[in-house]
Amino acid sequence: MSAKRGGTTYYYRDYTDDFVESARQDDALPEDFHWIHRNPFYRLISALLYGVAVVFSLIYIRLILHVRVENRKVLKAAGKTGCFLYGNHTQPMGDVFGPVLNCFPGRISAIASVSNQGIPVIGKLLPMLGALFIPDSMGRMKEFMEAVRYHVEKKRYIVIYPEAHVWPWCTFIRPFPATAFRFPVLYNVPAFCMTTTYQQRKHGGKPKIVVYIDGPFLADSGKSKREQQMELHDKIFACMQSRSQASDCEYIHYQKREQDEMKNPADARR
Repeated sequence: MSAKRGGTTYYYRDYTDDFVESARQDDALPEDFHWIHRNPFYRLISALLYGVAVVFSLIYIRLILHVRVENRKVLKAAGKTGCFLYGNHTQPMGDVFGPVLNCFPGRISAIASVSNQGIPVIGKLLPMLGALFIPDSMGRMKEFMEAVRYHVEKKRYIVIYPEAHVWPWCTFIRPFPATAFRFPVLYNVPAFCMTTTYQQRKHGGKPKIVVYIDGPFLADSGKSKREQQMELHDKIFACMQSRSQASDCEYIHYQKREQDEMKNPADARR
């Protein structure tokens, strides 16, 4: 990428650094938290809120961020089976609402960190909108996995950001683990990826946002589950890296800083 560099540089020590922290970054799941709700009133409120989210997504994604989506049509068939949709994590709000619009008229769920409860206004509503918070103890993992299966059986588009941490306007794909790909292997559904890129615009200070959707990606069922996970990881990582080359400008430049040079966490941004 021959990129036009922006005026802001964020320094990082490793790929687990957080540049966007919520007010409840270290929250744990409450003891009475449940992933599956069968109460009709809860489901009705959830459906109504999701309808509002669709309308808000149309306004925010199309009219405020001006996102253009390429190849959205490949997701159509996934509405018959359910799927897992992997993306690079570069927009705090856009990554919440973009998939809602990309997968419409299907409904999304999203595997997410419990720290997202701290997002202003919508944080507490995220479970009703389909967020599947990752449990903070192995004892609750069984219930979480049952919830993931439940949403697959509902033919949902389940969104995962395997980079885990939001790096705003980042133009490169950060390494992510193959364990994030156990879900499509376990539930035998296709995987897709959506790669957000940043391209120069003629007018305005921020880059143009173009999202590319690719897939379906399938693993060789003759291989072990571990080998299938790695195969999906490699295919999707390579595709996202290739698509990321469409980025030709940097609104924020990310530069690695050696640990002994980082004297103060406040120095992470400059």
